[in-house]
Amino acid sequence: MADATENPAAPATLEPLPSTEPKRSWGDVAEEEEEKEKEERKQQQQQQTANTSEDKSTAELDVEGLTIDESKKVNKFLDEAEDSSIKTVTTGDTPYTSATTFEDLNLSPELLKGLYVEMKFQKPSKIQAISLPMILTPPYRNLIAQARNGSGKTTCFVLGMLSRVDPNLKAPQALCICPTRELAIQNLEVLRKMGKHTGITSECAVPTDSTNYVPISKRPPVTAQVVIGTPGTIKKWMSAKKLGFSRLKILVYDEADHMLDEAGFRDDSLRIMKDIERSSGHCQVLLFSATFNETVKNFVTRIVKDYNQLFVKKEELSLESVKQYKVYCPDELAKVMVIRDRIFELGEKMGQTIIFVRTKNSASALHKALKDFGYEVTTIMGATIQEERDKIVKEFKDGLTQVLISTDVLARGFDQQQVNLIVNYDPPVKHGKHLEPDCEVYLHRIGRAGRFGRKGVVFNLLMDGDDMIIMEKIERYFDIKVTEVRNSDEDFKAALKAAGLL
Repeated sequence: MADATENPAAPATLEPLPSTEPKRSWGDVAEEEEEKEKEERKQQQQQQTANTSEDKSTAELDVEGLTIDESKKVNKFLDEAEDSSIKTVTTGDTPYTSATTFEDLNLSPELLKGLYVEMKFQKPSKIQAISLPMILTPPYRNLIAQARNGSGKTTCFVLGMLSRVDPNLKAPQALCICPTRELAIQNLEVLRKMGKHTGITSECAVPTDSTNYVPISKRPPVTAQVVIGTPGTIKKWMSAKKLGFSRLKILVYDEADHMLDEAGFRDDSLRIMKDIERSSGHCQVLLFSATFNETVKNFVTRIVKDYNQLFVKKEELSLESVKQYKVYCPDELAKVMVIRDRIFELGEKMGQTIIFVRTKNSASALHKALKDFGYEVTTIMGATIQEERDKIVKEFKDGLTQVLISTDVLARGFDQQQVNLIVNYDPPVKHGKHLEPDCEVYLHRIGRAGRFGRKGVVFNLLMDGDDMIIMEKIERYFDIKVTEVRNSDEDFKAALKAAGLL
């Protein structure tokens, strides 16, 4: 596979990027686009689509034969995400044009085969169409990208990493840092599936379980071309001189707001970044997340230079494809009964369910209550040993279990297409501030449903005045009105029908 530097030009039939703004600003303070501009772009896209040739071919690969027949899609809930107002702010004078097809990105035949045959994609999602040219076009500027959950962010940076790697150079060339073991493993699975035909090698840098543990002194130097892992393990490998970055071309921070938050992994992330700057000539930095709070925004703009931005406005982040409801419950037993009698009974055939709780004690108590009622549920939390965490996640992803109780360890990035129901057993709050909602975590939680525009529903179980205050603050933050549902079969059936699940 050729390096992306060999084919920088894009075909002339590409759709122009949304108009960029001369002043650098973040999405939640950017001005609304004019309706006239939207209509002009829509007409232009329709005209260009009509003019695009249908007999594309790519270096001995019959790409047309690999595309998916829309009538044969197994999952009828899975549709293209609804249009959203994506804003871009660019640096320098490099022209960027969005891609209407993956062929527009000048990808290798092997990567196109991975996208069509292995991933079963048809065309780029909106964020992919806009961000991938920014990632793959020289001079490979840094990118800060904020977009809604389920919009296709993972494909953006995975495809970016695979495109930049030289398969003939047996050394680390791409690094992706993730906040959790589960997310790192999931991203590696996507990369190996997408890059199946490229010959590109990869390795996962996460804590190993006791049965597979190898002392770091006995590890050979890392030669994998793509490394995906958690900051602690990556830092250990670097300190032991087992992982070098002299050939690194691209550095990705997934869930970047948490990676660079003072309460998250900021120290480790900064040390890794500084070590890379010292040993690598020019390394492109990509920051991807669904949320960036004000503190992280200000910090990011100080440490990342010469960057482009991509974002959607705050009020557009609340996932329109996911219907959100609130249910008032007088006590904890009432919450358990709502889950048993309404959510489980009515939502039994609608896909998988994730129930988010605030603490490991809540997780254990709810797990026991539901097991006592005869329901098969699995539970995951930070304290769960690594082997058990891996087993629980795999069983859920394989569809062997239908209900997963989780603390916020799985709130970020966990991707499972069959999840249609999310239950917030406890509303998320900031650490040490019991009345201050964590709106970023709320957004990430509900984003576990509604992947790629798939239909989904969220039930927020509110027990007392504090819970109601927290919910009201969340509604004000996102400028939304969450509908109240009474504890009755009729109301729950109506809610599920409105969500498109009945």
